[in-house]
Amino acid sequence: MCGIAGFLDTTLRNSSEHLRATARRMGDTLQHRGPDDAGIWVDAAAGIALAHRRLSILDLSPAGHQPMLSASGRYVIVFNGEIYNFQQLREELEKSTNAPLRFRGHSDTEVLLACFESWDVEPTLSRVNGMLAFALWDRRERILYLGRDRLGEKPLYYGWMGGVFLFGSELKALRAHPSFDAEINRDALALSLRHSCIPAPHSIYRGVQKLLPGTFLALTSTTIPNPVPVPFWSLRRIAEDGVADPFCGSEREAVEQLEILLRDAVRIRMLSDVALGAFLSGGVDSTLVTCLMQAESSRPIKTFSIGFSEGEYDEARSAARVAQYLGTEHTELHVTPQEAMAVIPSIPAIYDEPFADSSQIPTFLLSRMARRHVTVGLTGDGGDEVFCGYTRHIWSHRLWKFIHAMPPTLRRATAAALLSASPEAWDSLFHVSYPFLPSAMKHRLPGQKLHKLARLLALGNLESVYQTLVSHWNDPTGIVIGAVEPPTVITTSGDWAKLPQFTQQMMFLDTLTFLPDDMLTKVDRASMAAGIRENGFFANCSLDACPGTSSSARNPASAFHSIAGFAGSCGIGRNLYCPRGGCGKTASSRCAPFAKNGPSISPENEPGNIIFGTFLCFKLGGTRLASLCSKRLSRLVPLLEKIHSQIVP
Repeated sequence: MCGIAGFLDTTLRNSSEHLRATARRMGDTLQHRGPDDAGIWVDAAAGIALAHRRLSILDLSPAGHQPMLSASGRYVIVFNGEIYNFQQLREELEKSTNAPLRFRGHSDTEVLLACFESWDVEPTLSRVNGMLAFALWDRRERILYLGRDRLGEKPLYYGWMGGVFLFGSELKALRAHPSFDAEINRDALALSLRHSCIPAPHSIYRGVQKLLPGTFLALTSTTIPNPVPVPFWSLRRIAEDGVADPFCGSEREAVEQLEILLRDAVRIRMLSDVALGAFLSGGVDSTLVTCLMQAESSRPIKTFSIGFSEGEYDEARSAARVAQYLGTEHTELHVTPQEAMAVIPSIPAIYDEPFADSSQIPTFLLSRMARRHVTVGLTGDGGDEVFCGYTRHIWSHRLWKFIHAMPPTLRRATAAALLSASPEAWDSLFHVSYPFLPSAMKHRLPGQKLHKLARLLALGNLESVYQTLVSHWNDPTGIVIGAVEPPTVITTSGDWAKLPQFTQQMMFLDTLTFLPDDMLTKVDRASMAAGIRENGFFANCSLDACPGTSSSARNPASAFHSIAGFAGSCGIGRNLYCPRGGCGKTASSRCAPFAKNGPSISPENEPGNIIFGTFLCFKLGGTRLASLCSKRLSRLVPLLEKIHSQIVP
């Protein structure tokens, strides 16, 4: 939605004109992130220069222009993101000062600046509910602050190059500075081969780092080498607190509370001065987001989906059925191989460093198509991590039990047999046998899964099983000459949360690593390259109590995935609202989607009971959602498949 860049030149040898011209070059590299406006601010005496590119979402007037000075003139900010609770923060500021504050406009940036001025940096960040990356210059103390949101929705790179400290939303901005040294970090290259991305705090360039999510740093002209980021939020603490003090209400109360939180999360994300819509795949998460958006809207919302000629990858039919039921204004893009291949030459410029998520091309194509209609798009990103949605969350433990019971000789023989045929050969065999296979064996891309199973057969513990499942290349230093693979949170078990079940641990690690380093990176770069802001609905549902938010939004739930998302998106269960046009009625035989021909759900199997048969039990402020009966998980998958098949075959 915006791009920021800048530098602190401690040499103090350059003129104001030189600083301004350099900052402008850095900012111009981010024009795709902010096509609506541009601004530069410099102070040659301090050696500071700030650049901003703006994609206008809130307060389209010149009052939202950046870089922006605080009311007193002490602080200057460049800000990328959105503060969802800025109106509540503004009210809290006015109450704390016992006098009305004077604001030039109604942008969230101006409110954020006022909060920094009144409360300082860390207390403000603990109150903020939103996605953000910012650079804040304290003119009086000559301190530069950089900060990034809790889960890393917005990017921020930084590093010293000689006597100049550089920062920016994307690496291309740092490369535009004449002091930049583009030495490749071979250790990070090894990480990219393992993870298909480069995890924070590393980058492809030596001396440049990504600011870790949920942290900020303070820098002065004497802070050499890099300052140490300070956490203002801890996912580990959130997870451990939830296990220690789980939700004790009834399942029905939990369902009702979860719905309130999810509806409020959507409502605050729909505040915009420009057109917005939803990216709809037909899956659980995006369907839930679309449903809740439609419930908040008095007219059909705009939805967008992408389709392919290859049936195993095509989700357009599912998305179209969901859109038809919800009554959205739906647009589809069917991509040809030629269209997809035409994007490939642009990939290095979009991502700036090695990045190999398999859906990066369709995400860009979908963003580019949606930009013709809207400026903001809500997505379901983050749901799998916090709602137990990945296959490994469900199957890793039982797979390990199966492997552990096998004699070593049988393990080796089985692995050799699985590797004797290529993944493509296995896919062909399964395709021919598909009509005769039991439902439990009907999977997409079975060849890849069987080859991964072969690697798992050699492992000795459940931790190794997880590390292998999230690795795309098991020995990257074997092909990156001179590389030493750095440790990450995945390989450093001492940094893990203390959780009683390994499924919880996997969800914690996925939220801490895969979500910001892969999923949110993909969404940010692909959408910004198309000039559209994409908002991951679930990615910001993991906050502590925020004093500036409403009671229902204060403790967004980081809880359970599959049934919760499905029940919310499709309106089943007596506690969920009808998704049609925001009628405000509870689901009943008259407006529930399964009223006439849907599945029969008995009281003991209704979604409210099954939601909390999953594992995760994160406590979030005063709202706690917990596992009430993990033994029900065995009933979860078959029931979900039965229900899902009847609305989206």
